[in-house]
Amino acid sequence: MKNRVRELREAHGWSQGALAEQLDVSRQTINAIETGKYDPSLPLAFKLARLFKQRIESMFEPDEGR
Repeated sequence: MKNRVRELREAHGWSQGALAEQLDVSRQTINAIETGKYDPSLPLAFKLARLFKQRIESMFEPDEGR
């Protein structure tokens, strides 16, 4: 799944650790989401969208062919 988490995080000037703290997850979780190694759960995706004031659809899109 492609996502805009890194782009949005950097636009806010937050480190991975700072974002992780706000979402109550580990920095490694944020890193895995940003690098596409982990797709967030639906509750976590909603928390991300709410935090960045975005629609989930604008933050995440499925990979082609899926």
